[in-house]
Amino acid sequence: MFGALVRLSLQSLSAISISRRLLLPRLTFLALSAIPTYRVDEYLLRFMPESQELRPQLALNAEPFFIMAVEQMYPYFTQGVPPVRATGHSCLFLTSGTARMRIGPELYTLHPGEVLLVRTGQVHSFEPGDVNTGFICRFTTDFLVGAPGPTQGLAPFALLQVWGNPLVRLPPQTAKFVENDLHRLLVEYQAHRVQHPELVRAYLLAILQELSLHAVETGEPLTAAVSLTNRFKQLVAESLRTVVRISDYAALLHVTPNYLTKCVRLVTGKSPVKWLEESRVLEAKVLLFQSELSISDIALHVGVADASYFSRLFKQHVGVTPQAFRGLLSRQG
Repeated sequence: MFGALVRLSLQSLSAISISRRLLLPRLTFLALSAIPTYRVDEYLLRFMPESQELRPQLALNAEPFFIMAVEQMYPYFTQGVPPVRATGHSCLFLTSGTARMRIGPELYTLHPGEVLLVRTGQVHSFEPGDVNTGFICRFTTDFLVGAPGPTQGLAPFALLQVWGNPLVRLPPQTAKFVENDLHRLLVEYQAHRVQHPELVRAYLLAILQELSLHAVETGEPLTAAVSLTNRFKQLVAESLRTVVRISDYAALLHVTPNYLTKCVRLVTGKSPVKWLEESRVLEAKVLLFQSELSISDIALHVGVADASYFSRLFKQHVGVTPQAFRGLLSRQG
């Protein structure tokens, strides 16, 4: 249900050459518009034009939280969703069938009893065609933080960091517990929307706690290398446009460039340079779809001063030039 996996075939370049093309004044980035994001109602209008009967369910309080049966929503996706960035966290749980979604550069296939998490700000895309049942819910961090008590240090909030593994596989009994809680949330939402936020929040936190337990069990051990790599990923997500060199990232993380490269390669199998290249291409794909910025302005927005170099970088990763990619999106739309 998705486009081709982004190719990471760029040959290594000298550090001097990369720095010359990437190093830009900070004001250049600030002058450019931010990547557009979609509210729930905007998302429906853009990608689900035939879904009028669903819109009352997603009105008013839909922005901080909503939940829906997957089988109600998926049939209305009659066109693919190119790379987009939403404003909240999404949680997809299947009871039958499969679902495929690309989060960042990775393609994930979800099966019954599994959960796929898309965190706020992550780039994701998919195409129509999957047949499945289950639940999809969306919520904001602010909605969770509204819970009484010291919730900020709880495991659910660590689960929602962008560096976490988005796919959580649950044991059969836990999957049934999560399914029951999601069904109870759906009944409450259909009857009252978010008129009882404390109740909705309690069920949501319980679900996230269950997911956190199993995400920790199936994830990487928290070694020094993993911790540093997670902080690097978070920093890339937050500072891609304004921090352009590996040495700058290393300085912000208080390590040497060589040590950063060693840790990131050990944990991910890719160098920090590859992470930056990949992130720039993903950011560019979002802008090519969601904005009318010129190719040179998009290059600047993702931290590349040389538009010709940016076009070569994009083509080496995606297989087509930025202009051709935008043309393909226009024909699909």
